[in-house]
Amino acid sequence: MRTLRQVGLGTTLFLLAAGSALAQPPQPAQAGDFELRRVMLSTGGVGYFEYETRAAGNAALSFRVRRDQVDDVLKSVVVYDDEGRIGTITLPGQEPLREAFRGLPFEPEHLSSPADLFNALRGAEVRVSGAREIVGRLLSVTPETVVLPEGGSMTRHRLSLVGTSGVQQVVLEDAGSISFTDPALAADVESALRAVARLEESDSRTLTVTLDGGTQERTVRVAYVVEVPLWKATYRLTLSNDPAAATAALQGWAVLENLTGEDWNGVELSVVSGNPVTFRQALYDAYYVNRPQVPVEVLGRVLPQVDAGSIVANLRGANTALGVRTLNLAGAGGAAGAPAPAAGGIAADTLTATGNRVRRDDFASSFAVDTAEMARLLAADSTQAAAQVLFRVPQPVTIAAGESLLVPIVARDVPAKRLSLYQPATHPRHPPASVRLTNDAGTGLPPGVLTLYERNAATGVVSHVGDARLAPLPAGEERLLSFAVDQEVTIDREDRAAQRVARGRIVDGVLELTHTDSQTTSYLVAAAPNVEREVVIEQPRRAGWTLIRPAEHELTESAYRFPVSVGRGATVELSAVVERPRVERFELAAMVLDRIQYWAASNELAPAIRSALTDLAALRRNVGDSERALAAAVETRNTVVADQARIRENLSAVPAESDLARRYLDALSQQEDRLAELGTEIDGLRAAVDAAQQRLADYVRTLEL
Repeated sequence: MRTLRQVGLGTTLFLLAAGSALAQPPQPAQAGDFELRRVMLSTGGVGYFEYETRAAGNAALSFRVRRDQVDDVLKSVVVYDDEGRIGTITLPGQEPLREAFRGLPFEPEHLSSPADLFNALRGAEVRVSGAREIVGRLLSVTPETVVLPEGGSMTRHRLSLVGTSGVQQVVLEDAGSISFTDPALAADVESALRAVARLEESDSRTLTVTLDGGTQERTVRVAYVVEVPLWKATYRLTLSNDPAAATAALQGWAVLENLTGEDWNGVELSVVSGNPVTFRQALYDAYYVNRPQVPVEVLGRVLPQVDAGSIVANLRGANTALGVRTLNLAGAGGAAGAPAPAAGGIAADTLTATGNRVRRDDFASSFAVDTAEMARLLAADSTQAAAQVLFRVPQPVTIAAGESLLVPIVARDVPAKRLSLYQPATHPRHPPASVRLTNDAGTGLPPGVLTLYERNAATGVVSHVGDARLAPLPAGEERLLSFAVDQEVTIDREDRAAQRVARGRIVDGVLELTHTDSQTTSYLVAAAPNVEREVVIEQPRRAGWTLIRPAEHELTESAYRFPVSVGRGATVELSAVVERPRVERFELAAMVLDRIQYWAASNELAPAIRSALTDLAALRRNVGDSERALAAAVETRNTVVADQARIRENLSAVPAESDLARRYLDALSQQEDRLAELGTEIDGLRAAVDAAQQRLADYVRTLEL
């Protein structure tokens, strides 16, 4: 039998064999029983992991997951068992070790040494065997320092027991074995140690699946979806230096990382491109419902429930969704078809990401002068699914934990046409060299960066010509990829603005003029003497404006595209005209005479409208003349009234019987006569103004042109 000295820090393990015989519950299978067989990585930031094992009859199968992935596992775990039935899926709680010790007479930290455990269990009866056997209840364990004969010191622990013979002591390190005489206490300690062994790892949790499958042996699969790093798509496009070449060699690679903490050994790997809805929910956290606290009832106390009255609620709701679709008028893109089969393949059975385990002749250098072809690849099989594209690697994949891997997902020739794409915001005078790439396969391509090479058809020499960004490319569509500035094509542009009246009409006393604003952009495209180019001019679209010419164009989400062919040393002019309508409205009865005369003389309006405006101008002049005459008469009366006030003031300052007073009185008498005349004149002028305004209003009401 082991001694405590031999066990060391794990001395408490001796308790597992102590006490009376206990019925041991069946232990679940270890995590190694499950093997990772399938991995599917999504651009939604999640990965599908499927494990497989063989099981017969009733089984309890276990596997470990990272602590930070437990929420995702609880949300998505699924078990596939064609013959058996699933009982339960269990796992430890948030603080499993603390929960396992709930109700026990000691804490997890007391299992760090025998001395701590015995001090926590004071009063428990134990049996000590060794040089002598002692049975008693634990009193204390005290450390003491012993000086060694050869020098130095060591710490020993003195165990004190109380039995029928009184207090007895034994050195803990010299005891042969110590066991609890109470089987229940021994079982508690054993259960606690088993919990420590099972739950001590804080960064992972063990899930146990119980199955009821009779006696038949079958395959059981467990799968779940957890958060993983995004996989990235990268492309290589090799162009020919022949401008007339219709295709280019395209390679696509998926860059991914294994950060799951476990090796992937010969797994079936797929990568999915799409934008699925993914979310996370804290299912592993414990939630409690807040409950109201009520006072403790005592005899005679009555606590009626509070009546809050009745409430009637009417709830109504509506939801409207609007969809937007971009119209592509480009007449390009071949019919979608099956992807061309990859030439050749990888001879090895397993892709690896460690060192030089990939054979050199499987991945020949694309820069070698003696070979003009790109290295042959066994690309992934692509499948178009609902709102996503799935690429399945045709051979098993092996990658160690923490390593990165590149796997081919595309290897075929694609339609590609070289051109220059002029974008004023990119460069004001020179268009970027570009390539029009068409996806003629039956599945889409995910977005990614693209490295372009050019191969000399005569020598086979390959050179790097630039990089580009590829947006998501659905089947049958095309993209323009710009990779360098084309210095051999120069473009000048000039903008001119104009406007005209496209239509005029008079309705309900309103002159409505529809103007057409137009903007003409002229482009001068010049090519160098030794080159000829296919140029696409991109002009931004403006809300409310309509393209009038040229008729041949492509329409993107934010721009027009105009194709232009330029010969060697030639200069080509292209004019793009856009227009928009603009409406002005004038109340005829309120228009000033100058505005009426301006539009009456305008050749942009129909003769009938100009004639009506001429008559309207005459009526407006009559109104103006009458209003001016009335204003003059009123002004004269105001002058006479003001002069009367002056005379009355002077009259009060002179003697009443003086000659000057009599003169002032005569003047006042004459002014009163003048005021009477002016009053009659003003009344007549007001009537004239009203009549002129009425004639104007009647005329305006009759107009409908």
